[in-house]
Amino acid sequence: MQAAMEITAKYCQKEMEEYGSCVSSNPSTWQHQCHELKMKVAHCTSSHPVIQKIRSGCSKEFTEFERCLRENQATPTSCSPHVARFLGCAETVDLSSAANPVPQPS
Repeated sequence: MQAAMEITAKYCQKEMEEYGSCVSSNPSTWQHQCHELKMKVAHCTSSHPVIQKIRSGCSKEFTEFERCLRENQATPTSCSPHVARFLGCAETVDLSSAANPVPQPS
C-alpha cells in the first residue's frame, strides 16, 4: 500500500491536493461536489505506467474491489478484504520496467 500511495503522491500530487481540499470543504456533499476532481485523480493514476502495470497484473483483484465499492457505497469499509487482496497482489508485481521505462526510438 505504501508504494501505491507514494506513486500517487509523486505523480498526481496536484490532483490529490485539490480533491482532498474539496472533500474537506464539503463534508456533507463531497461525493457530489467533488466528483469531477475524483475523476481527475483517477485519470492521473490510471494513466501512469506503474499503476497500469499493477492494474494489469492484478486485474481480477482490482475488478472485485471496484465491484465491492459499487455494491457497498454507503459502507466502503466492508471492502477492506478486497483492498487487502488487491494490495497484496500489487506488492508482487515486478515494477522494474514500468518504474524506469526505456525510451522508444522515434
